[in-house]
This record gives sequence, C-alpha cells and structure tokens, in this order.
Amino acid sequence: MSFPIAKPATTMWHADADALIVIAANVTSLGHELDTLVKPYLAVDARMTSKVSLLVNEKAPGQRLILAPTGPLNRDYDDVRRVFDAAKLAILEAKAAGAVRPVLCVTGIDIDARYQHALEVAYLGACQALWQPLEARESLGEHIEPVECVFLVNADDALCTRLNALAAGHYVARDLCGTEPERMAPPRFAEYCVGAFANTGVSVEVINDREVLDRHYPMLSTVARASYAVERHHPCVIKLTYEPQGEVERTLMFVGKGLVYDTGGADLKVGGFMAGMSRDKGGAASVAGFMKAVAQAQPAGVKVVAFLAVVRNSIGSDCFVPDEIINTREGVRVRIGNTDAEGRLAMGDLLSELKDQALKEVNPILFTVATLTGHAARAMGPYSAYVENGPARQANVSRELAQVGDLWADCAEVSRSRREDFDFVKPRTLADDVLSSNNAPSAVTARGHQFPMAFLNIVGGLDKHGSDSEKPLPYVHMDIAGSGVEGGDWQHGKPFPATISSLFAKYC
Repeated sequence: MSFPIAKPATTMWHADADALIVIAANVTSLGHELDTLVKPYLAVDARMTSKVSLLVNEKAPGQRLILAPTGPLNRDYDDVRRVFDAAKLAILEAKAAGAVRPVLCVTGIDIDARYQHALEVAYLGACQALWQPLEARESLGEHIEPVECVFLVNADDALCTRLNALAAGHYVARDLCGTEPERMAPPRFAEYCVGAFANTGVSVEVINDREVLDRHYPMLSTVARASYAVERHHPCVIKLTYEPQGEVERTLMFVGKGLVYDTGGADLKVGGFMAGMSRDKGGAASVAGFMKAVAQAQPAGVKVVAFLAVVRNSIGSDCFVPDEIINTREGVRVRIGNTDAEGRLAMGDLLSELKDQALKEVNPILFTVATLTGHAARAMGPYSAYVENGPARQANVSRELAQVGDLWADCAEVSRSRREDFDFVKPRTLADDVLSSNNAPSAVTARGHQFPMAFLNIVGGLDKHGSDSEKPLPYVHMDIAGSGVEGGDWQHGKPFPATISSLFAKYC
C-alpha cells in the first residue's frame, strides 16, 4: 500500500515538508503571519477567495503555498464535507506542483462542533483524491501515487496512528470496489484479502468448495450457478475474524455483498445499465476495509466478525430465473421475483449463519452492507441508507452512527422498517414463504430500499429475534448504492469507503 502516511507536525513551516497546504473558510483572515504573506497576492487575484491557489513563497516549505477555501461553513446545511472537498482539490494541486511531503494546516474552522474533526477529515479527503486504481498501479507502477506522507499541524502521534489505520482501511475498500471484474474475480478478491490480512490480528478463511457452498449457502450458490461454467469466476465466502486482547465488551458482525460483476442474470441489464456493475462489490469492499482498519488499530474490547459473499451474477444456460423456489439455510422457501435482485440472495444464508453465531456472542450487533438498490441512490442521493430492526432502533444504533458520520464526512440517512415492507415480500402461494422482489426496478418501486431489509430479516431468521423475543438481536441494513462511488457515477466514479469512518469512530 502506498497511501500517504499521516505524520505529526508542530508548525506549518515543517523543515521536512515540501509544500504548505492551508485550508480555511476565509483565506482573507488566516492569522497575522499568513495574512501578511497572502495579502499581496489577494490584491491582484480576487479568485483566491473562491478557488484553490498555488503561490510561490520563499518562507513556505518547498516555496509552495497552497490555499484552499472551503466557502461558508456557518449555514444550517453546511457540514465537514466542505473541508473534505477542499482538501481533495488542494492535495491534487500540491501533487501537480511536484510536492511529495506536504504539511497540512486547517485554520479558522472552529465554528461549532460539526468541525471538531476537520483536520482528520482533511487528511482523509487528501487520501481519497490521491488513490489510483489497482490495475493502474500494477500496469504503470506505484510512482503514480507519489505523495509519501502528509504532515498534520497540531496532530500528535496517537492521532496519526489512528488515522493511518483508518486510511489503510479506506485504501483496501477502494481497491476491492474499484477494480475491474476479471482482476477482482472471486478467487482474486479472496487472494487480495489473504494478502491484506497476512501477519495481522485478523484470521481469514476462504470457502470455495462447491459442495460446501451448495449445502450451507444455497441462495449464494444459486446466484453463482451460471458462473460455475468458468473456473476463474467461481464464487467464494470469505470469513474474517478479529479477536481483541482481554475481555470482549461488544461484538460487531457483518455480511458484505461482493458481487464482482452483476449482469442482472436472466433479467439482463440492458440499455447501457450493465456498465459499472463491477462496483457492485462495494459492500464487501467496505466491510473488508473496516476490518483492515480494525486489524491495524487493534481496538480493545471489540470483537469483529465479517462474512463476505463474493460471487458473479452471470448469464448463461444454467443461470437461475424468476419463479424458481430456493430452499434456504434458514428453512425458508424463497420465490425468485427478479434475478437482478441477487445481492439479498447472496447475503441471506450468511446472515442466517451469523445470526446463529450472534446468539453466543457478547452484546452483538449485526449489519449487512451492500450496494443493493437504485432506490437508495434515488431516495437518499449521495448518502448511505440505514434501515434497522426494532432492537437496533431501541438502541439508537443507526441514529448514533449517522451522527458520528456527520462529523467524519461519512454521511447517512436513517430509514424505518415498516409493516408495508413485510407485506411486500409475503408469500403469494402455499408453495413459498417469501418473495425476493418484484419485477420492476427498485428506483420506481415504493419503499424500494426498505423492503429488501424485510426480506433479509426473514431469510436471516432475525424475524424471530425482534424486540418481542427472548433474545433480541439489533440488526442494521446499510445500503450504500448512493454513497459507494463519487458523484453516483458507477462506471467511472472513484469508489468511496462508505460506512468505514462512522463505524471506526463509533466503535474503535
């Protein structure tokens, strides 16, 4: 990995740096010393108040002074993403100027609690901007990510250690999500994970035997059925486990959707809608990224278990079709409504297994993370959509995560699970117990990102562990279809490591 390492700095004039990046709400009021340096430039270029500017200055490290205004931060609808975005533009300017060790200073951004992590968010924004796809690094060389480190003014060693753990997780998530479908076919996805967690506190188990998959994960194996014709496309389940030193106080349990390519299957994506479906593995990528951050930070008291459903939804003579009825691990009979609603199938049996394990764990919370529905992107825009069950709602799991996310540029909206969602997937005949989906696009289906949680709740057996049960299990479904890539551009947008910062800040 070659992401820029965060290092502490006591001054913006750090001797080992080769550029100074200053991020501020208002570049006309930076503090006496900087104001003196900047004033002559402002006198001749009013654009500096609204755009990133590179100034040649003898006092600045490397004679490079980069000013990045965030714009207003005091309005009700402003948030720390303005700092994140300013840092992205600034670091690219520094990189283009030849800097490889910039010092980053955030000043004049102490308006309210929304910006308490502005420096950390600025660093993460810089890392987001600098990442280049794995295929590009393998083809052109690691030099295409030349920035070695970022010195953070007023950060200490402990903060930089945590930030580097989080940045490592973000890097893994972007790699896994953003890589093309052959380079990151299921066996190679597993290979990447084995390498990423080698010599860490995270154990890795890869299950790829078809007989085992058919028996224990029949819905995943159904989705994968056409892919078995091509050996390099064979599916797998990846299990990651982190056991902390000492007593466990909380157990976090994840299932990640890893559709390395989604053709739509028999309900083929047409009209150009298949392009970008190599990013349909964003949920598993984010879960693996969170596990990487955990592996590096080694938090006390928190056990983390993650199951990744890594599969390709191919079209072929043996592909599954609508109207089939699948018998699941949980003993539920699923009628297929649409083969393009495959992610919930791939995750369902893993969630059932995780539920059984959760009953033996200390204070468990279960999550599914997936680029699941176009409806989440349509309804929530660039935000993750969190849909929770009763026990999770009572414990404020989603609301607290969303509040933390607002401070870390990892924003989300909280959705309710309603009776209409369960009515939507109820059986239509005595031959089946639950319907996987309707046959219309989720984006034009009422409650299109909420009802899949009801399906997962049923096939995962969590409907037996609601608030009214003897053993309630909090469960949150995280749909990152709108937040998993920048700008909602599934084909060309850079992957965004949605949910990782929120989970890390909250639990680690």
